[in-house]
Amino acid sequence: MKAFILSISASFIFNFFLFSQDRVTGASFATRSEVLSRNGMVATSHPLATQIGLDILKNGGNAIDAAIGANAALGLMEPTGCGIGGDLFAIVWDAKTKKLYGLNASGRSPIGLTLGYFKEKGMEKIPAFGPLPVSVPGTVDGWFELHKKFGSIKMENIMAPAISYAETGFPLTQLIAWYMQRSIPYYMNMGYPNIEDTYIKQNKGNLVDEGEIYKNPYLANTYKKITKEGRDAFYKGDIAKTIANFIQDQGGFLSEKDLAEHHSEWVEPVSVNYRGYDVWELPPNGQGIAALQMLQILEGYNFSNIEFGSTEHLHLFTEAKKLAFEDRAKYYADMDFAKVPVTRLLSDSYADERRKLIKDSASKYTAGEISAGETIYMTVADKDGNMVSLIQSNYRGMGSGMVPPKLGFMLQNRGELFSLKSGQVNTYEPNKRPFHTIIPAFITKDSEPFVSFGVMGGDFQPQGHTQIVMNLIDFGMNLQEAGDAPRWDHSGSSTPTGDPQEGTGEVRVESGISYQTVRGLIGKRHKVGFGRGRYGGYQAILWDKENQVYHGASESRKDGQAAGY
Repeated sequence: MKAFILSISASFIFNFFLFSQDRVTGASFATRSEVLSRNGMVATSHPLATQIGLDILKNGGNAIDAAIGANAALGLMEPTGCGIGGDLFAIVWDAKTKKLYGLNASGRSPIGLTLGYFKEKGMEKIPAFGPLPVSVPGTVDGWFELHKKFGSIKMENIMAPAISYAETGFPLTQLIAWYMQRSIPYYMNMGYPNIEDTYIKQNKGNLVDEGEIYKNPYLANTYKKITKEGRDAFYKGDIAKTIANFIQDQGGFLSEKDLAEHHSEWVEPVSVNYRGYDVWELPPNGQGIAALQMLQILEGYNFSNIEFGSTEHLHLFTEAKKLAFEDRAKYYADMDFAKVPVTRLLSDSYADERRKLIKDSASKYTAGEISAGETIYMTVADKDGNMVSLIQSNYRGMGSGMVPPKLGFMLQNRGELFSLKSGQVNTYEPNKRPFHTIIPAFITKDSEPFVSFGVMGGDFQPQGHTQIVMNLIDFGMNLQEAGDAPRWDHSGSSTPTGDPQEGTGEVRVESGISYQTVRGLIGKRHKVGFGRGRYGGYQAILWDKENQVYHGASESRKDGQAAGY
Protein backbone atom coordinates (compact mmCIF):
# COMPACT_ATOMS: atom_id res chain seq x y z
CA MET A 1 0.00 0.00 0.00
CA LYS A 2 2.82 2.34 0.92
CA ALA A 3 4.53 1.61 -2.40
CA PHE A 4 1.27 2.32 -4.21
CA ILE A 5 0.93 5.71 -2.50
CA LEU A 6 4.55 6.56 -3.32
CA SER A 7 3.90 5.56 -6.93
CA ILE A 8 0.83 7.80 -7.14
CA SER A 9 2.75 10.68 -5.54
CA ALA A 10 5.66 10.28 -7.93
CA SER A 11 3.26 10.16 -10.87
CA PHE A 12 1.57 13.36 -9.68
CA ILE A 13 4.88 15.16 -9.25
CA PHE A 14 6.08 13.98 -12.68
CA ASN A 15 2.87 15.14 -14.39
CA PHE A 16 2.91 18.43 -12.53
CA PHE A 17 6.33 19.29 -13.88
CA LEU A 18 5.56 17.78 -17.28
CA PHE A 19 2.63 20.16 -17.78
CA SER A 20 4.07 23.27 -16.13
CA GLN A 21 6.86 25.65 -16.97
CA ASP A 22 9.67 27.26 -15.05
CA ARG A 23 10.80 30.79 -15.94
CA VAL A 24 13.73 32.40 -14.19
CA THR A 25 12.08 35.84 -14.17
CA GLY A 26 8.61 37.30 -13.88
CA ALA A 27 5.41 35.95 -12.41
CA SER A 28 5.04 32.17 -12.22
CA PHE A 29 1.94 32.28 -14.43
CA ALA A 30 3.60 34.34 -17.20
CA THR A 31 3.96 32.52 -20.53
CA ARG A 32 6.75 34.71 -21.88
CA SER A 33 8.42 38.12 -21.56
CA GLU A 34 7.01 41.29 -23.02
CA VAL A 35 8.02 42.08 -26.61
CA LEU A 36 10.16 45.23 -26.75
CA SER A 37 10.91 47.56 -29.68
CA ARG A 38 11.64 51.20 -30.47
CA ASN A 39 10.14 51.90 -33.90
CA GLY A 40 6.76 50.24 -33.92
CA MET A 41 4.65 47.47 -32.44
CA VAL A 42 1.72 45.38 -33.69
CA ALA A 43 -0.37 43.05 -31.51
CA THR A 44 -3.18 41.06 -33.12
CA SER A 45 -4.94 37.76 -32.58
CA HIS A 46 -3.19 36.06 -35.53
CA PRO A 47 0.59 35.91 -36.23
CA LEU A 48 0.20 36.42 -39.98
CA ALA A 49 -1.97 39.50 -39.45
CA THR A 50 0.63 40.85 -37.03
CA GLN A 51 3.33 40.41 -39.68
CA ILE A 52 1.18 42.23 -42.25
CA GLY A 53 0.81 45.16 -39.89
CA LEU A 54 4.53 45.16 -39.19
CA ASP A 55 5.37 45.12 -42.92
CA ILE A 56 3.07 48.09 -43.50
CA LEU A 57 4.87 50.01 -40.74
CA LYS A 58 8.27 49.14 -42.20
CA ASN A 59 7.15 50.22 -45.68
CA GLY A 60 6.14 53.72 -44.64
CA GLY A 61 2.64 53.28 -43.31
CA ASN A 62 1.56 54.58 -39.93
CA ALA A 63 -0.29 52.84 -37.10
CA ILE A 64 -3.70 53.47 -38.63
CA ASP A 65 -2.66 52.10 -42.04
CA ALA A 66 -1.23 49.00 -40.38
CA ALA A 67 -4.36 48.48 -38.29
CA ILE A 68 -6.61 48.57 -41.36
CA GLY A 69 -4.37 46.14 -43.23
CA ALA A 70 -4.18 43.74 -40.31
CA ASN A 71 -7.95 43.94 -39.73
CA ALA A 72 -8.57 43.11 -43.41
CA ALA A 73 -6.35 40.06 -42.98
CA LEU A 74 -8.19 39.00 -39.83
CA GLY A 75 -11.50 39.12 -41.70
CA LEU A 76 -10.02 36.40 -43.90
CA MET A 77 -7.98 34.51 -41.32
CA GLU A 78 -10.48 34.63 -38.43
CA PRO A 79 -13.92 34.55 -40.08
CA THR A 80 -15.13 32.90 -36.89
CA GLY A 81 -14.92 36.23 -35.06
CA CYS A 82 -14.83 39.13 -37.46
CA GLY A 83 -15.12 40.38 -41.03
CA ILE A 84 -16.58 43.10 -43.20
CA GLY A 85 -20.08 41.88 -42.41
CA GLY A 86 -19.62 43.27 -38.89
CA ASP A 87 -18.99 46.48 -36.94
CA LEU A 88 -15.90 48.30 -35.66
CA PHE A 89 -14.90 50.67 -32.87
CA ALA A 90 -11.54 52.41 -32.41
CA ILE A 91 -9.68 54.81 -30.15
CA VAL A 92 -6.77 56.63 -31.83
CA TRP A 93 -3.95 58.55 -30.15
CA ASP A 94 -2.80 61.14 -32.67
CA ALA A 95 0.80 62.18 -31.99
CA LYS A 96 0.42 65.50 -33.86
CA THR A 97 -2.52 66.87 -31.90
CA LYS A 98 -1.67 64.85 -28.75
CA LYS A 99 -5.31 63.90 -28.43
CA LEU A 100 -7.51 60.79 -28.35
CA TYR A 101 -10.18 60.32 -31.02
CA GLY A 102 -13.02 57.81 -30.85
CA LEU A 103 -14.72 56.17 -33.83
CA ASN A 104 -18.10 54.46 -33.58
CA ALA A 105 -18.43 52.45 -36.81
CA SER A 106 -21.46 50.41 -35.80
CA GLY A 107 -24.42 49.96 -38.09
CA ARG A 108 -28.11 50.69 -37.64
CA SER A 109 -31.26 48.61 -37.84
CA PRO A 110 -33.30 48.46 -41.08
CA ILE A 111 -35.57 51.44 -41.69
CA GLY A 112 -38.35 49.18 -42.90
CA LEU A 113 -38.41 46.86 -39.87
CA THR A 114 -40.58 47.96 -36.94
CA LEU A 115 -41.21 46.77 -33.40
CA GLY A 116 -44.76 46.00 -34.51
CA TYR A 117 -43.48 43.32 -36.88
CA PHE A 118 -41.97 41.35 -34.00
CA LYS A 119 -45.10 41.84 -31.88
CA GLU A 120 -47.31 40.57 -34.70
CA LYS A 121 -45.15 37.47 -34.99
CA GLY A 122 -45.41 36.86 -31.25
CA MET A 123 -41.64 37.11 -30.76
CA GLU A 124 -40.26 37.86 -27.30
CA LYS A 125 -36.70 38.30 -28.57
CA ILE A 126 -34.99 38.83 -31.89
CA PRO A 127 -33.67 35.53 -33.30
CA ALA A 128 -29.95 34.89 -33.01
CA PHE A 129 -29.61 33.75 -36.63
CA GLY A 130 -31.20 34.35 -39.99
CA PRO A 131 -32.10 37.67 -41.67
CA LEU A 132 -33.90 39.45 -38.80
CA PRO A 133 -30.88 40.22 -36.54
CA VAL A 134 -28.85 41.65 -39.46
CA SER A 135 -27.96 45.32 -39.04
CA VAL A 136 -25.92 47.47 -41.42
CA PRO A 137 -22.26 46.31 -41.42
CA GLY A 138 -20.11 49.28 -40.39
CA THR A 139 -16.55 47.99 -40.74
CA VAL A 140 -15.75 49.09 -44.30
CA ASP A 141 -16.94 52.63 -43.64
CA GLY A 142 -14.91 52.55 -40.42
CA TRP A 143 -11.75 51.67 -42.36
CA PHE A 144 -12.24 54.53 -44.79
CA GLU A 145 -13.09 57.02 -42.02
CA LEU A 146 -9.90 56.08 -40.18
CA HIS A 147 -7.90 56.29 -43.39
CA LYS A 148 -9.37 59.64 -44.44
CA LYS A 149 -8.55 61.23 -41.08
CA PHE A 150 -5.22 59.58 -40.25
CA GLY A 151 -3.98 57.36 -43.10
CA SER A 152 -0.65 58.01 -44.81
CA ILE A 153 -0.37 55.48 -47.65
CA LYS A 154 -2.74 54.32 -50.39
CA MET A 155 -5.46 51.80 -49.65
CA GLU A 156 -4.07 49.63 -52.47
CA ASN A 157 -0.91 49.11 -50.43
CA ILE A 158 -2.86 48.54 -47.24
CA MET A 159 -5.21 45.91 -48.70
CA ALA A 160 -2.74 44.09 -50.96
CA PRO A 161 -1.45 41.55 -48.39
CA ALA A 162 -4.94 40.41 -47.36
CA ILE A 163 -5.98 40.11 -51.02
CA SER A 164 -2.91 38.02 -51.77
CA TYR A 165 -3.57 35.65 -48.86
CA ALA A 166 -7.25 35.33 -49.87
CA GLU A 167 -6.23 34.30 -53.39
CA THR A 168 -3.26 32.03 -52.67
CA GLY A 169 -4.30 30.74 -49.27
CA PHE A 170 -2.76 30.37 -45.83
CA PRO A 171 -2.58 27.55 -43.26
CA LEU A 172 -5.36 27.51 -40.66
CA THR A 173 -4.31 27.71 -37.02
CA GLN A 174 -5.48 25.12 -34.52
CA LEU A 175 -7.96 27.45 -32.81
CA ILE A 176 -9.60 28.82 -35.95
CA ALA A 177 -9.81 25.36 -37.52
CA TRP A 178 -11.60 24.16 -34.37
CA TYR A 179 -14.08 27.05 -34.51
CA MET A 180 -14.74 26.63 -38.23
CA GLN A 181 -15.33 22.90 -37.92
CA ARG A 182 -17.95 23.64 -35.27
CA SER A 183 -19.55 26.61 -37.04
CA ILE A 184 -19.74 25.72 -40.74
CA PRO A 185 -21.68 22.43 -40.28
CA TYR A 186 -24.04 24.21 -37.86
CA TYR A 187 -24.94 26.87 -40.43
CA MET A 188 -25.27 24.25 -43.15
CA ASN A 189 -27.63 22.21 -40.98
CA MET A 190 -29.71 25.34 -40.52
CA GLY A 191 -30.17 25.31 -44.30
CA TYR A 192 -28.69 28.74 -44.94
CA PRO A 193 -27.62 29.31 -48.57
CA ASN A 194 -24.09 30.02 -49.86
CA ILE A 195 -22.33 28.54 -46.81
CA GLU A 196 -20.95 25.54 -48.66
CA ASP A 197 -20.13 27.55 -51.77
CA THR A 198 -18.19 30.19 -49.84
CA TYR A 199 -16.37 28.18 -47.19
CA ILE A 200 -16.08 24.64 -48.60
CA LYS A 201 -16.27 24.53 -52.39
CA GLN A 202 -13.56 27.16 -52.67
CA ASN A 203 -11.30 24.81 -50.70
CA LYS A 204 -11.41 21.53 -52.67
CA GLY A 205 -14.84 20.74 -51.29
CA ASN A 206 -13.63 19.97 -47.76
CA LEU A 207 -13.71 21.61 -44.36
CA VAL A 208 -10.16 22.81 -43.87
CA ASP A 209 -8.27 21.41 -40.87
CA GLU A 210 -5.33 22.74 -38.85
CA GLY A 211 -2.28 23.30 -41.04
CA GLU A 212 -4.23 22.94 -44.28
CA ILE A 213 -4.48 25.77 -46.79
CA TYR A 214 -7.60 27.92 -46.68
CA LYS A 215 -8.60 30.31 -49.49
CA ASN A 216 -11.44 32.77 -50.05
CA PRO A 217 -11.33 34.06 -53.66
CA TYR A 218 -14.78 35.64 -53.30
CA LEU A 219 -13.48 37.81 -50.46
CA ALA A 220 -10.39 38.67 -52.52
CA ASN A 221 -12.64 40.00 -55.28
CA THR A 222 -14.72 41.99 -52.79
CA TYR A 223 -11.57 43.50 -51.29
CA LYS A 224 -10.31 44.40 -54.78
CA LYS A 225 -13.55 46.19 -55.59
CA ILE A 226 -13.51 48.13 -52.31
CA THR A 227 -9.87 49.04 -52.80
CA LYS A 228 -10.42 50.30 -56.33
CA GLU A 229 -13.78 52.06 -55.93
CA GLY A 230 -13.74 53.10 -52.25
CA ARG A 231 -16.32 52.69 -49.52
CA ASP A 232 -19.20 53.51 -51.87
CA ALA A 233 -18.54 50.26 -53.70
CA PHE A 234 -19.74 48.52 -50.56
CA TYR A 235 -22.58 50.82 -49.54
CA LYS A 236 -23.94 52.09 -52.87
CA GLY A 237 -22.71 49.77 -55.63
CA ASP A 238 -23.17 46.19 -56.73
CA ILE A 239 -22.11 44.85 -53.33
CA ALA A 240 -24.90 46.80 -51.60
CA LYS A 241 -27.43 45.56 -54.14
CA THR A 242 -26.32 41.96 -53.66
CA ILE A 243 -26.53 42.25 -49.88
CA ALA A 244 -29.97 43.89 -49.86
CA ASN A 245 -31.51 41.56 -52.44
CA PHE A 246 -30.19 38.50 -50.63
CA ILE A 247 -31.46 39.54 -47.19
CA GLN A 248 -34.90 40.43 -48.56
CA ASP A 249 -35.07 37.12 -50.43
CA GLN A 250 -34.43 35.42 -47.07
CA GLY A 251 -37.32 37.31 -45.46
CA GLY A 252 -35.33 40.15 -43.94
CA PHE A 253 -35.58 43.93 -44.24
CA LEU A 254 -32.08 45.34 -44.83
CA SER A 255 -32.32 47.54 -47.94
CA GLU A 256 -30.10 49.41 -50.37
CA LYS A 257 -31.30 52.62 -48.69
CA ASP A 258 -30.12 51.37 -45.29
CA LEU A 259 -26.67 50.72 -46.72
CA ALA A 260 -26.49 53.96 -48.74
CA GLU A 261 -27.39 56.12 -45.74
CA HIS A 262 -24.95 54.48 -43.33
CA HIS A 263 -22.22 56.60 -41.74
CA SER A 264 -19.75 56.19 -38.91
CA GLU A 265 -19.52 58.74 -36.12
CA TRP A 266 -16.50 60.36 -34.51
CA VAL A 267 -17.16 60.55 -30.78
CA GLU A 268 -15.36 61.90 -27.73
CA PRO A 269 -13.88 59.14 -25.56
CA VAL A 270 -14.80 59.32 -21.87
CA SER A 271 -12.61 58.54 -18.88
CA VAL A 272 -12.20 58.14 -15.16
CA ASN A 273 -9.02 58.62 -13.17
CA TYR A 274 -7.91 55.44 -11.43
CA ARG A 275 -5.12 56.05 -8.93
CA GLY A 276 -3.48 58.70 -11.14
CA TYR A 277 -4.09 57.01 -14.50
CA ASP A 278 -6.83 58.09 -16.90
CA VAL A 279 -8.68 55.07 -18.30
CA TRP A 280 -10.58 55.76 -21.53
CA GLU A 281 -13.55 54.06 -23.19
CA LEU A 282 -16.12 55.05 -25.80
CA PRO A 283 -19.61 56.17 -24.74
CA PRO A 284 -22.71 54.03 -25.50
CA ASN A 285 -24.13 52.38 -27.59
CA GLY A 286 -21.18 50.25 -26.39
CA GLN A 287 -20.63 48.93 -22.87
CA GLY A 288 -17.22 50.51 -22.26
CA ILE A 289 -18.38 52.77 -19.44
CA ALA A 290 -19.27 49.65 -17.43
CA ALA A 291 -15.52 49.13 -16.95
CA LEU A 292 -15.16 52.75 -15.86
CA GLN A 293 -18.04 52.40 -13.39
CA MET A 294 -16.41 49.30 -11.91
CA LEU A 295 -13.10 51.11 -11.52
CA GLN A 296 -14.77 54.07 -9.85
CA ILE A 297 -16.31 51.76 -7.26
CA LEU A 298 -13.14 49.71 -6.74
CA GLU A 299 -10.93 52.77 -6.30
CA GLY A 300 -12.53 53.17 -2.89
CA TYR A 301 -10.72 50.07 -1.62
CA ASN A 302 -7.04 49.81 -0.68
CA PHE A 303 -5.74 46.97 -2.83
CA SER A 304 -2.23 47.34 -1.48
CA ASN A 305 -3.60 45.34 1.45
CA ILE A 306 -5.57 42.85 -0.68
CA GLU A 307 -3.77 40.01 -2.44
CA PHE A 308 -4.33 39.35 -6.15
CA GLY A 309 -6.71 36.46 -6.68
CA SER A 310 -7.81 36.39 -3.05
CA THR A 311 -11.37 35.93 -1.85
CA GLU A 312 -11.60 39.62 -0.96
CA HIS A 313 -10.31 40.68 -4.38
CA LEU A 314 -12.82 38.55 -6.32
CA HIS A 315 -15.69 39.38 -3.97
CA LEU A 316 -15.27 43.15 -4.24
CA PHE A 317 -14.74 42.90 -8.00
CA THR A 318 -17.84 40.78 -8.51
CA GLU A 319 -20.05 43.03 -6.42
CA ALA A 320 -18.81 46.12 -8.29
CA LYS A 321 -19.52 44.31 -11.57
CA LYS A 322 -23.10 43.57 -10.50
CA LEU A 323 -23.75 47.23 -9.77
CA ALA A 324 -22.25 48.43 -13.05
CA PHE A 325 -24.13 45.84 -15.11
CA GLU A 326 -27.43 46.75 -13.44
CA ASP A 327 -26.85 50.28 -14.75
CA ARG A 328 -25.83 48.83 -18.10
CA ALA A 329 -29.18 47.07 -18.39
CA LYS A 330 -31.06 50.20 -17.38
CA TYR A 331 -29.25 52.98 -19.25
CA TYR A 332 -26.93 51.87 -22.08
CA ALA A 333 -28.24 52.35 -25.63
CA ASP A 334 -27.81 54.38 -28.81
CA MET A 335 -27.44 57.95 -27.55
CA ASP A 336 -29.31 59.29 -30.59
CA PHE A 337 -32.40 57.62 -29.09
CA ALA A 338 -31.74 57.60 -25.34
CA LYS A 339 -30.49 60.12 -22.80
CA VAL A 340 -27.72 58.11 -21.17
CA PRO A 341 -26.52 59.94 -18.01
CA VAL A 342 -22.84 59.26 -18.70
CA THR A 343 -21.49 62.10 -16.54
CA ARG A 344 -23.60 61.04 -13.58
CA LEU A 345 -22.76 57.34 -13.96
CA LEU A 346 -19.02 58.09 -13.96
CA SER A 347 -19.05 60.65 -11.15
CA ASP A 348 -17.28 60.18 -7.83
CA SER A 349 -20.47 60.90 -5.90
CA TYR A 350 -22.41 58.19 -7.73
CA ALA A 351 -19.59 55.69 -7.17
CA ASP A 352 -19.71 56.53 -3.46
CA GLU A 353 -23.45 55.82 -3.42
CA ARG A 354 -23.08 52.50 -5.20
CA ARG A 355 -20.10 51.37 -3.13
CA LYS A 356 -22.20 51.62 0.04
CA LEU A 357 -24.40 48.83 -1.35
CA ILE A 358 -21.53 46.31 -1.25
CA LYS A 359 -21.72 44.01 1.77
CA ASP A 360 -19.57 41.18 3.07
CA SER A 361 -21.62 38.52 1.30
CA ALA A 362 -22.89 38.11 -2.26
CA SER A 363 -25.80 40.29 -3.28
CA LYS A 364 -28.69 39.32 -5.53
CA TYR A 365 -28.20 40.01 -9.24
CA THR A 366 -31.00 40.90 -11.61
CA ALA A 367 -29.29 42.44 -14.65
CA GLY A 368 -28.85 39.09 -16.39
CA GLU A 369 -26.56 38.02 -19.18
CA ILE A 370 -26.90 39.95 -22.41
CA SER A 371 -24.37 38.34 -24.65
CA ALA A 372 -21.57 36.05 -25.55
CA GLY A 373 -19.56 36.08 -28.74
CA GLU A 374 -16.27 35.86 -30.59
CA THR A 375 -14.40 39.02 -31.53
CA ILE A 376 -10.96 40.21 -32.58
CA TYR A 377 -9.03 42.96 -30.83
CA MET A 378 -5.80 44.49 -32.10
CA THR A 379 -3.55 47.44 -31.37
CA VAL A 380 -0.74 49.14 -33.32
CA ALA A 381 1.84 51.83 -32.53
CA ASP A 382 4.29 53.51 -34.92
CA LYS A 383 7.64 55.33 -34.83
CA ASP A 384 5.95 58.75 -34.64
CA GLY A 385 3.99 57.88 -31.51
CA ASN A 386 0.58 57.23 -33.09
CA MET A 387 -1.37 54.42 -31.43
CA VAL A 388 -4.66 52.78 -32.30
CA SER A 389 -6.89 50.53 -30.19
CA LEU A 390 -9.30 48.69 -32.50
CA ILE A 391 -11.98 46.04 -32.01
CA GLN A 392 -14.12 44.36 -34.65
CA SER A 393 -16.75 41.62 -34.62
CA ASN A 394 -19.65 39.82 -36.29
CA TYR A 395 -21.14 39.04 -32.86
CA ARG A 396 -22.10 35.36 -32.43
CA GLY A 397 -18.99 33.75 -33.84
CA MET A 398 -19.23 33.98 -37.60
CA GLY A 399 -22.48 35.93 -37.45
CA SER A 400 -26.07 35.52 -38.62
CA GLY A 401 -25.57 32.67 -41.08
CA MET A 402 -26.50 35.08 -43.88
CA VAL A 403 -23.79 34.90 -46.57
CA PRO A 404 -24.57 37.02 -49.66
CA PRO A 405 -23.70 35.12 -52.86
CA LYS A 406 -20.10 35.25 -54.07
CA LEU A 407 -18.99 38.08 -51.74
CA GLY A 408 -16.94 35.94 -49.34
CA PHE A 409 -18.26 37.06 -45.95
CA MET A 410 -21.09 36.56 -43.47
CA LEU A 411 -23.28 39.37 -42.15
CA GLN A 412 -23.41 40.12 -38.44
CA ASN A 413 -26.32 39.35 -36.11
CA ARG A 414 -25.76 42.32 -33.81
CA GLY A 415 -29.44 43.28 -33.99
CA GLU A 416 -30.20 40.34 -31.72
CA LEU A 417 -29.14 42.56 -28.82
CA PHE A 418 -32.14 44.88 -29.15
CA SER A 419 -34.88 44.40 -26.56
CA LEU A 420 -38.44 43.77 -27.72
CA LYS A 421 -39.91 45.03 -24.45
CA SER A 422 -41.60 48.41 -24.98
CA GLY A 423 -40.25 51.40 -23.10
CA GLN A 424 -36.66 50.31 -22.50
CA VAL A 425 -33.72 52.40 -23.68
CA ASN A 426 -32.50 49.59 -25.94
CA THR A 427 -35.96 48.69 -27.29
CA TYR A 428 -35.92 48.04 -31.02
CA GLU A 429 -36.56 51.01 -33.32
CA PRO A 430 -35.83 51.49 -37.05
CA ASN A 431 -32.51 53.13 -37.94
CA LYS A 432 -31.18 52.62 -34.40
CA ARG A 433 -27.82 51.21 -33.34
CA PRO A 434 -28.17 48.19 -31.04
CA PHE A 435 -26.49 47.92 -27.67
CA HIS A 436 -22.94 46.80 -28.43
CA THR A 437 -20.53 44.58 -26.54
CA ILE A 438 -17.23 45.30 -28.35
CA ILE A 439 -15.10 47.98 -26.71
CA PRO A 440 -11.55 49.28 -27.28
CA ALA A 441 -9.69 50.83 -24.34
CA PHE A 442 -6.80 53.20 -23.70
CA ILE A 443 -4.87 54.47 -20.66
CA THR A 444 -3.06 57.80 -20.43
CA LYS A 445 -0.79 59.16 -17.71
CA ASP A 446 -0.31 62.93 -17.30
CA SER A 447 -2.00 63.49 -20.70
CA GLU A 448 0.49 61.18 -22.46
CA PRO A 449 -0.19 57.73 -23.94
CA PHE A 450 0.51 54.83 -21.62
CA VAL A 451 -1.35 51.65 -22.70
CA SER A 452 -3.55 50.77 -25.67
CA PHE A 453 -5.40 47.55 -24.89
CA GLY A 454 -8.52 45.46 -25.23
CA VAL A 455 -10.01 42.18 -24.05
CA MET A 456 -12.46 40.27 -26.25
CA GLY A 457 -15.43 38.18 -25.22
CA GLY A 458 -19.03 39.48 -25.03
CA ASP A 459 -20.16 40.20 -21.47
CA PHE A 460 -16.64 39.52 -20.23
CA GLN A 461 -15.13 42.57 -21.91
CA PRO A 462 -15.74 45.22 -19.21
CA GLN A 463 -14.71 42.67 -16.61
CA GLY A 464 -11.55 41.92 -18.58
CA HIS A 465 -10.72 45.60 -19.00
CA THR A 466 -11.10 46.14 -15.27
CA GLN A 467 -8.93 43.13 -14.44
CA ILE A 468 -6.16 44.33 -16.78
CA VAL A 469 -6.17 47.86 -15.31
CA MET A 470 -6.02 46.49 -11.78
CA ASN A 471 -3.29 44.01 -12.68
CA LEU A 472 -1.14 46.82 -14.06
CA ILE A 473 -1.85 49.51 -11.47
CA ASP A 474 -2.85 47.74 -8.25
CA PHE A 475 -0.74 44.61 -8.53
CA GLY A 476 2.31 45.91 -10.41
CA MET A 477 2.29 43.33 -13.19
CA ASN A 478 4.03 43.94 -16.48
CA LEU A 479 2.02 44.00 -19.71
CA GLN A 480 2.31 40.28 -20.50
CA GLU A 481 1.73 39.21 -16.90
CA ALA A 482 -1.40 41.37 -16.77
CA GLY A 483 -2.84 39.31 -19.63
CA ASP A 484 -1.55 35.92 -18.51
CA ALA A 485 -2.83 36.26 -14.94
CA PRO A 486 -5.73 33.95 -14.05
CA ARG A 487 -9.14 35.45 -14.85
CA TRP A 488 -12.68 35.11 -13.60
CA ASP A 489 -16.05 35.98 -15.04
CA HIS A 490 -19.37 36.73 -13.35
CA SER A 491 -22.50 35.76 -15.23
CA GLY A 492 -26.13 36.38 -14.45
CA SER A 493 -27.31 33.17 -16.04
CA SER A 494 -27.87 30.55 -13.37
CA THR A 495 -30.49 27.84 -12.97
CA PRO A 496 -32.73 28.11 -9.86
CA THR A 497 -31.74 25.45 -7.36
CA GLY A 498 -33.19 26.60 -4.06
CA ASP A 499 -29.75 26.91 -2.48
CA PRO A 500 -28.55 30.07 -0.64
CA GLN A 501 -26.58 31.21 -3.68
CA GLU A 502 -29.65 31.29 -5.93
CA GLY A 503 -30.09 34.67 -7.60
CA THR A 504 -26.50 35.86 -7.07
CA GLY A 505 -25.30 34.75 -10.51
CA GLU A 506 -22.20 32.63 -10.90
CA VAL A 507 -18.48 33.38 -10.64
CA ARG A 508 -16.58 31.20 -13.11
CA VAL A 509 -12.87 30.97 -12.39
CA GLU A 510 -9.85 29.85 -14.38
CA SER A 511 -7.79 27.02 -12.95
CA GLY A 512 -5.14 29.45 -11.69
CA ILE A 513 -7.52 30.74 -9.01
CA SER A 514 -6.81 28.78 -5.83
CA TYR A 515 -9.28 26.50 -4.10
CA GLN A 516 -8.75 28.60 -0.98
CA THR A 517 -10.27 31.53 -2.87
CA VAL A 518 -13.10 29.38 -4.24
CA ARG A 519 -13.88 28.15 -0.73
CA GLY A 520 -13.83 31.71 0.57
CA LEU A 521 -16.23 32.87 -2.16
CA ILE A 522 -18.63 30.04 -1.37
CA GLY A 523 -18.45 31.17 2.26
CA LYS A 524 -19.62 34.59 1.10
CA ARG A 525 -22.63 32.98 -0.66
CA HIS A 526 -21.23 33.22 -4.19
CA LYS A 527 -22.05 30.44 -6.60
CA VAL A 528 -18.70 29.33 -8.11
CA GLY A 529 -18.01 27.24 -11.19
CA PHE A 530 -15.82 26.80 -14.24
CA GLY A 531 -16.31 27.73 -17.88
CA ARG A 532 -14.58 26.96 -21.14
CA GLY A 533 -13.53 29.84 -23.39
CA ARG A 534 -15.29 32.52 -21.34
CA TYR A 535 -12.25 34.58 -20.46
CA GLY A 536 -11.66 36.60 -23.60
CA GLY A 537 -8.56 37.36 -25.59
CA TYR A 538 -6.08 40.19 -24.97
CA GLN A 539 -3.66 42.39 -26.85
CA ALA A 540 -1.83 45.45 -25.54
CA ILE A 541 0.93 47.96 -26.25
CA LEU A 542 2.56 50.08 -23.54
CA TRP A 543 4.63 53.19 -24.22
CA ASP A 544 7.63 53.63 -21.93
CA LYS A 545 8.16 57.39 -22.27
CA GLU A 546 11.38 57.45 -20.25
CA ASN A 547 13.22 54.90 -22.40
CA GLN A 548 11.27 55.60 -25.61
CA VAL A 549 10.40 51.91 -25.93
CA TYR A 550 7.20 50.06 -26.81
CA HIS A 551 6.19 47.01 -24.78
CA GLY A 552 3.90 44.51 -26.53
CA ALA A 553 1.80 41.66 -25.16
CA SER A 554 -0.64 39.16 -26.59
CA GLU A 555 -3.06 36.47 -25.54
CA SER A 556 -1.58 33.14 -24.48
CA ARG A 557 -5.02 31.49 -24.51
CA LYS A 558 -5.41 32.01 -28.25
CA ASP A 559 -3.24 32.45 -31.34
CA GLY A 560 -2.19 36.07 -30.80
CA GLN A 561 1.21 37.60 -31.43
CA ALA A 562 2.89 40.87 -30.53
CA ALA A 563 5.86 41.88 -32.69
CA GLY A 564 7.91 45.03 -33.18
CA TYR A 565 10.99 46.37 -34.89
